Amino acid sequence: MTETSSSVSLEKIPRHVAIIMDGNGRWALQRGLPRLAGHRAGTENLRRVIRSTVEFGIKYLTIYAFSTENWGRPAEEVQGLLGILQDVIDRELNELHKEGVQLRHIGRLERLSANLQARVLKAINLTKNNDRLILNIAWNYGGRDEIVCAIQKIIKDGIKPEDVTDSLVGQYMFTAGVPDPDLVIRTSGELRVSNFLIWQTAYSEWYVTPTYWPDFDKEEYRRALEAFAQRDRRFGKVSSGELQESNA
Repeated sequence: MTETSSSVSLEKIPRHVAIIMDGNGRWALQRGLPRLAGHRAGTENLRRVIRSTVEFGIKYLTIYAFSTENWGRPAEEVQGLLGILQDVIDRELNELHKEGVQLRHIGRLERLSANLQARVLKAINLTKNNDRLILNIAWNYGGRDEIVCAIQKIIKDGIKPEDVTDSLVGQYMFTAGVPDPDLVIRTSGELRVSNFLIWQTAYSEWYVTPTYWPDFDKEEYRRALEAFAQRDRRFGKVSSGELQESNA
């Protein structure tokens, strides 16, 4: 059987991985550093995780970078995060483009400055034809807000109630055209969804690690994929083993 360099069966590799990158602030506090230093360390780690994602053969990666609720954090931290976003675009865009990464944004851009919005749109446009990895960046994103936005658009388009289906709603989501995540990884050990991809993760597998995001390395990533490979995904049905036993 063909395998990756980390001995994860390619037949079991998830097509789409979503990550809640949690624990930057606590990582920094443990080291006596300001919270913003943790966010910068987390951003540096993102480069390594993207590289690992490509090496593992995963096609789609969605990262939870900034939620609609994060605006309620201290103003200094919020401004610092916005500055990091701009720095990442300026510093990493060309390399990501060279590596064949297509950048997409999910969420609302309205609260960003005109200058930062222009940078984000430039990055999206520059990389739109890349297909080695589709990277969805959830910035100013909230799962409930996404559903509300979808409902508003459906009403605006005059869709009849009887024509509203699961498939149609999916077409109005920010992630339209992208398969639902097979695996959601959450770092820092917290056991909550945090308003992330509520619609899309209805049948996703979850992997929670106590490791803080800046320390989430390729080996930890591999362990998450190995755990996923052991799961029997039922999608509300019975497992293949149970079905065979019932037919015996």
